[in-house]
Amino acid sequence: MPSAPLLLSQAFNGLALGTLLALVASGLTIILGTLGVLNFAHGALFMLGAYAMYVVTAQTGSFFLGILVGAAFMLVVGVVLERGLIRLFYGRPHEDQILVTFGAGIVIVEGVRALFGANTQSVPTPSWGQGIVQLGFLFYPTYRLELIGIVAALLFVLYLILYRTSIGLVVRAGIEDARMVGILGINVRRSFLLVFALGVVAAGVSGMLYAPIVSVEPDMGSSFLVEAFVVIVIGGLGSYPGAVVGGLIAGEIISITSAFNSAYSEVMLYAVMALLLVLRPQGLFGSEGRV
Repeated sequence: MPSAPLLLSQAFNGLALGTLLALVASGLTIILGTLGVLNFAHGALFMLGAYAMYVVTAQTGSFFLGILVGAAFMLVVGVVLERGLIRLFYGRPHEDQILVTFGAGIVIVEGVRALFGANTQSVPTPSWGQGIVQLGFLFYPTYRLELIGIVAALLFVLYLILYRTSIGLVVRAGIEDARMVGILGINVRRSFLLVFALGVVAAGVSGMLYAPIVSVEPDMGSSFLVEAFVVIVIGGLGSYPGAVVGGLIAGEIISITSAFNSAYSEVMLYAVMALLLVLRPQGLFGSEGRV
């Protein structure tokens, strides 16, 4: 039986992991819900963001500049990927989308491997995130604690974009009925270009923020891709609140289970997903009938 301090520490780890999963899954769910595209390159884009942070911080030593330059880079990647490839598959079967995005992900991963090699790289923790914080009941790494606040702020900004702006209104309307939005004279495809790019930026920034915690290597996005899909199954397809809540649930399940036996952490996550599919197939916040 794990001790109380260990459980508390794992609960905070789960919160940090959960917010990151929520940010990754939010980009994935708005792409899937709005465009109907199963983006299996999302994990590779997460990894690409981490490498962008590695390159910028290695050259400048500035974590803040790494976020700005990395986010701009990921925005360009999103636009190029959508204009050059993804838009050709909007009306195609999901099998075609899976194959082309999975292939794009492999190309990105192998391209990074060719440039940087298979060896792991490291991103230093920024000066303002070094050390530990005494919370009264446990000591906890400063950066992980700050990471929770940073990602929470980014999730709030994304919420404002989706629910308090005109582009967000178009996106949410497009999720429900893209054809009707087009009939009303709105250029849905132009708006959806921004949606795809925004989803790519969300994945990339998640990788940038995660980079100081783990070793940066070409295959680091694989597990996040699978877990992000689990999150949107739990939360509900196309639901931003579902992505946030699902991410937090998934993070806590993985971390708390690891305190007892790390070998069963992902098993428990998939078990919860399977149970939810039986009891509520549309997810916690999803709508019935959405495919």
